[in-house]
Amino acid sequence: MGRDDTALLRADLLLQAVEGMDRPLFVLDEDWLFAYVNPAGAQVLDRTVGDLLGRDIWVEFPEAVGGPFEQLYRSVRSSGRAGSTEAWFGPLEKWFRADAFLTDAGLVVSYDDVTERRRADDERAAAVAAREQAAAEAAREARRAEEAGRHLMLLGDISQEMTSTLDHEVAAGRFAARVVPLLADWCLVSVVDRDGRRRDVGRAHRDPAMVEAMHRYADARVASNSVEAPVPTAMRSAEPVVIERLTEHHLETMIDGEESREALAPLAPSAVATFPLVARGEVLGAFTLVNGADRGPHTEAELRTAQIAARRAAQALDNARLVSLNHQVAERLQLSLLSPPVQPDHLELAVRYRPATQGVSIGGDWYDAFLQPDGDTVVVIGDVMGHDIEAAAAMGQVKTLVRGIAFDRQEEPAALLGRVDHALVGLAVPAMATALVCRVQQDDSDRAAGVRRLNWASAGHPDPLLLLPDGRVEDLSAQVGPPLGIGWSGQRADGVAAMPDGSTLVLFTDGLFERRGLPLDDGRAQVRAVLERSAGCTLTELCDRLLAEMLGEGVEDDVAVLAVRAHPQVGERPAEAGPEVLPPLPR
Repeated sequence: MGRDDTALLRADLLLQAVEGMDRPLFVLDEDWLFAYVNPAGAQVLDRTVGDLLGRDIWVEFPEAVGGPFEQLYRSVRSSGRAGSTEAWFGPLEKWFRADAFLTDAGLVVSYDDVTERRRADDERAAAVAAREQAAAEAAREARRAEEAGRHLMLLGDISQEMTSTLDHEVAAGRFAARVVPLLADWCLVSVVDRDGRRRDVGRAHRDPAMVEAMHRYADARVASNSVEAPVPTAMRSAEPVVIERLTEHHLETMIDGEESREALAPLAPSAVATFPLVARGEVLGAFTLVNGADRGPHTEAELRTAQIAARRAAQALDNARLVSLNHQVAERLQLSLLSPPVQPDHLELAVRYRPATQGVSIGGDWYDAFLQPDGDTVVVIGDVMGHDIEAAAAMGQVKTLVRGIAFDRQEEPAALLGRVDHALVGLAVPAMATALVCRVQQDDSDRAAGVRRLNWASAGHPDPLLLLPDGRVEDLSAQVGPPLGIGWSGQRADGVAAMPDGSTLVLFTDGLFERRGLPLDDGRAQVRAVLERSAGCTLTELCDRLLAEMLGEGVEDDVAVLAVRAHPQVGERPAEAGPEVLPPLPR
């Protein structure tokens, strides 16, 4: 059999093998004529087998000339290596995947109509793109909402922090620290003193490495600002001054002094926005927001928030100034009425006072601690009704009566409270108060046993708590008599308890645990729980924790706390108790 006969035989066998294939297929001879087309292939091409056999593929489908299918067929024929492609065929408006390989019978091409698959792929891709676009838009909206939320929180924080202090310099510092970095890279807050002098008292920079440079510039800025600089301009016009892109010309007209220019250089400002602080028609100062080149100009949202912040800051600074004089009076009164406690022997005393009235750091609550002539330590805590200067003045009278009668008569606490009640009514002191008086006593046998004795009485006041060295807390309960100032003629009763070395007596006013909507027993249980967790704390830490956990940032009522720790009397007074402080001996 010759070579040509062998090739024909192989071609015949190939045609027989593919005749029944379901996959579309055709064979092209060396002249690009259809040598074979199976029925499935003809159907996909929208032809019949008879229409295609012996016909030139490039004549029948001229649109394929120069396209990816021709490139595939010619590449396979010239190289002898099988290949494939997938492309759109316009005349039939279909996507085809073609696989071609070279045989002795010719170029065999099997192909599939993949239009539906490609349409599904495109639809999936479009759906994915739509989802991604929707997700991106949702992310943008979320970022805008998050930014708006942060700005709202900032405004709330500014109001809260600036109104929680009467010191305008502290308030300005808090403002600067709050707006950086949310609204700017750095901020300077200027205030005008009563003598008309402007000072930069609030300063904050987002980069700790630039803080020193900021201070150098701020220290020199007031003296070197020209009248055309943003702060003088804003304060003169009572309108914001915004410079989106700071140029060298701006710097030359804003700053007169070379020292200030040199101080400003490392800060590299690129955008400035200054807002006047105006309250009740008076310009109290201004604050300046500055951005570096990386951040660029301030956004509209930042400028809107800064404008609102300016109004709130100005109002807070104005309120602080209005109450400044009252605050000074209250401080002097507080110093005279809430004096530091004595620190006798191995007893350590700590006190805390938190007023309820904003702007006046004094009220009706008080504490006291003093020595009686016999050496006993007397601790007192009380609460005069009211939360203002009048309550504080009445408190001063009550406190003085308690101290004077206690020192003179040296009676038990119950009898002492009876005399104070009688004196208040007899002297027509316009006050009603609760009070608790406790004597801390120790004789030689007590000293040997390592204990002290507590003798106390209450006139309508909350019972004290005793924190033992092992962390247990005891309620020191005794019969509670009526408040002082009503002239009650009945008998008052004393309570007695042992106070071991290492234990802590805690006296407090009801503002520590009374809350609207909270039962009193639950509030007192919270105080007890805090003390149980504080067994290992120093006395200072204990008092600070008590106020922090029970009060947080808000005070609904005046709060006074007096704590007494009994240190073991072995050796010298412990260092953590501080120095011994006693009243001068009488001459």
